[in-house]
Amino acid sequence: MRCWVAVASAEHVRIGRSQGFMQVCHGKAAPLRRIDAGDHVVYYSPSEAFRGADRLQSFTAMGVVSDGIPYKAQMCGDFRPFRRDVDWLAAEETPIKPLLEQLAFTSGKRNWGYQLRFGLFEISGDDMAVIAAAMGVSLARPRGLISAAATRTGSRSPGSRQAQPERS
Repeated sequence: MRCWVAVASAEHVRIGRSQGFMQVCHGKAAPLRRIDAGDHVVYYSPSEAFRGADRLQSFTAMGVVSDGIPYKAQMCGDFRPFRRDVDWLAAEETPIKPLLEQLAFTSGKRNWGYQLRFGLFEISGDDMAVIAAAMGVSLARPRGLISAAATRTGSRSPGSRQAQPERS
């Protein structure tokens, strides 16, 4: 299980959360193919709106990637972005600035935002745990998952993750 930071405006993240999917890098498939079912993903939103001038600079969603592969979605006109389904967790949006010195991918880096330009990158389980705590998500195991056996039987094994997907 790996941990990822995806980057998108807060308004786009909220659309994905409400419909149970993630989309990165303007709908490209290749980045989504690097992600596996059970991986954790957290969204960082530099702004509230796409191409917005505001500086939101916050983590805006956290979830666990569902089974399945990237798929094409129909949007307006000819735009058919690739997406992955995600079980979103109940999480509070939180600014990145108070966490900069706690996160390995930003600590001591003057240009900490540079790697965010790539749209999707892997982070450590320790960094994910720091972000989860700041977002109010309690993970029993920072990289904890529902066991495969529990998924097949519909029950949870002892030690499975405490954080529960949002219910709409």
